[in-house]
Amino acid sequence: MELGLVGLGKMGGNMRERIRRAGHTVLGYDRNPDVSDVHSLEELVGKLKGPRVIWVMVPAGAATQSTIDELAALLSPGDIVVDGGNSRWTDDEKHAVELGIKGIGFVDCGVSGGVWGLENGYALMYGGDADHVAKVQPIFDALKPEGDFGSVHAGKVGAGHFAKMVHNGIEYAMMQAYAEGWELLEKVDSVTDVREVFRSWQEGTVIRSWLLDLAVNALDDDEHLDNLRGFAADSGEGRWTVEAAIDNAVPLPAITASLFARFASRQDDSPQMKMIAALRNQFGGHAVENKK
Repeated sequence: MELGLVGLGKMGGNMRERIRRAGHTVLGYDRNPDVSDVHSLEELVGKLKGPRVIWVMVPAGAATQSTIDELAALLSPGDIVVDGGNSRWTDDEKHAVELGIKGIGFVDCGVSGGVWGLENGYALMYGGDADHVAKVQPIFDALKPEGDFGSVHAGKVGAGHFAKMVHNGIEYAMMQAYAEGWELLEKVDSVTDVREVFRSWQEGTVIRSWLLDLAVNALDDDEHLDNLRGFAADSGEGRWTVEAAIDNAVPLPAITASLFARFASRQDDSPQMKMIAALRNQFGGHAVENKK
């Protein structure tokens, strides 16, 4: 099938390539002309045959809103817009209404996989009407990992991004646990090779995971993370997860504490946050702050 893809950054560019490898036609648009297939959203829409599917992969908030506003003026009834960025689920509900007035369908899709998704596939969580999802299904099938798992129609509009938000909240807490354990091991004199302790956990233990593998990769690059500043940003989903927990009276002590730990990293050069920063760089290509 044909797909228009808006946003060709670290994830969007690799997603375009994976979809093409599956035999689909992808026209990509990005503000960077060096990676774009077309020069404007108008040209992108004009080159696709109806009914069109346009996948938006730009930063959440104002960038997504302006892109959807422009697409709403260019698309026709029966077309579908997919928001694959990290938008808040409440924005999805708003976008679905705005586009629905014009007869344009809307699907929200949480995407996980970072810089490794091109080869390994992307975990997908999507929400929307069943008929809208069905029109995008060939693209979901192209992007997901091989096998029976890795994608889910999570529910109605907003469910995909809500599920991805909770996924990222869990991710915050898991990374924090590895980081705290690493700092304690580094602190005591009796443990002389912390990196190899982490490596030993990769097989046969209940805490083995892809994040643990990435932690070992980071320690192979910089055994004591001496070159990193102990600072880790938060991208929004952790805050939204905690806010949703408050709204629904659901206790999330581990996830909340991991979010607050990132706030603490902005006040001190936290050893734990060196590991958090290293992990975020390993799985998502997120920027790190090196010591000067």
